[in-house]
Amino acid sequence: MMKTTVKNRYVILGLGMLMQVCAGILYMWSVFKGPVSEHLAWSDTGAAITSSVMLAAFVLGILIGGRVQDKHSPRPVALAGSILLGAGMILSAFVPKTAPWLIYVTYGAVGGFGVGCVYTATVAVVQKWFPDKRGLATGMMVSAFGFSLVLFAPITKLLLANWGVPGTFLFLGILFLVICSVCSLFLSNPEATGKAGAAAGGQKQYTTAEMLKTKEFYLLAFSMFFLLPAYFILNPLFVSLGMERGLSESAASFGVMLTGIASASGRLLSSWFSDYAGRKAAIIALAAITFVAALGMIWAQDVMFLVCIAAIAFCFGGSASVYAATTADLFGTKHNGFNFGCVMVGFGVSALVFQIVSNALSSAGAYTYSFVLAAACCVITLILVAFLKIPKKAKARA
Repeated sequence: MMKTTVKNRYVILGLGMLMQVCAGILYMWSVFKGPVSEHLAWSDTGAAITSSVMLAAFVLGILIGGRVQDKHSPRPVALAGSILLGAGMILSAFVPKTAPWLIYVTYGAVGGFGVGCVYTATVAVVQKWFPDKRGLATGMMVSAFGFSLVLFAPITKLLLANWGVPGTFLFLGILFLVICSVCSLFLSNPEATGKAGAAAGGQKQYTTAEMLKTKEFYLLAFSMFFLLPAYFILNPLFVSLGMERGLSESAASFGVMLTGIASASGRLLSSWFSDYAGRKAAIIALAAITFVAALGMIWAQDVMFLVCIAAIAFCFGGSASVYAATTADLFGTKHNGFNFGCVMVGFGVSALVFQIVSNALSSAGAYTYSFVLAAACCVITLILVAFLKIPKKAKARA
């Protein structure tokens, strides 16, 4: 095991952020979907399911990868995730037109599981290195994950136009494989000395079995489940609905990139806010903003439409960092990989359930109902969070 000291914790943070930028490929299927459908002569409906498969595999990777890194160390989990992420992209380059569904396996299952492993390993290790700035450090980590869309979307579009689908998958797969694998070799948990070790010493470290017996876990997981529907419901409607609301096609497409910027900003700023105002206050703020933006979507036109979707994306991104930090505050960092994976089940189930709801409502053209549903879900989150009790010691440590 590589010997580490508190002095190099910013190196750990930097390497983890670089890995997260690469792992953010999870949010780029919207860029690949059209060209992949055309290349494989595949229906848009069939190709669209890939994102759901990858999201489910992503949560599974967080669960299993989190469990392994809790028992051993983040390095083998991050390395395995890096290999699977790269392999999933590389194998996608060789999917034949006779079996386009193999994309579900390569890009969706293999790549998604690898992304989950990388995500949980890097988030868990940085929380152990920064117990004094847990929210901000977590926010920086997951904001890099969200920023991936802003950085790689234009690059990927350029590669697809010039190299085609196979060449793009092959290039990105090799690039991510090399970068993430090398970075993972330098990840390690801090020794139980100095600021990183002493700050966590007095906190009870809940095992997953102990956590599942607490009401705080269920309040946290279900509040996350009900906070995110606004994003999952509206995500497939960003471009088409934007054009209906008076935007040009280019402006509506810009809205997609705007959501990436807003999401990355939310991941960083919300976690910073939670360090000072408290995790509970941060979650309440995210739910309140989402509530207002969801209701605003009922009549939003032109620029106001972009403002509303940016606000929803900001809160969606912010939830990733705030909930990760809150889980560590409530249940400790020793088993946080698997513990946070269990909380993230709320994320995964919400995505699957409300994407189905979105498809049903959008096919009927009843967009108003989806906005009302999203707002109502935020009210439920506010009620659940009102009963959530975060120990004062956890707030002080944060």
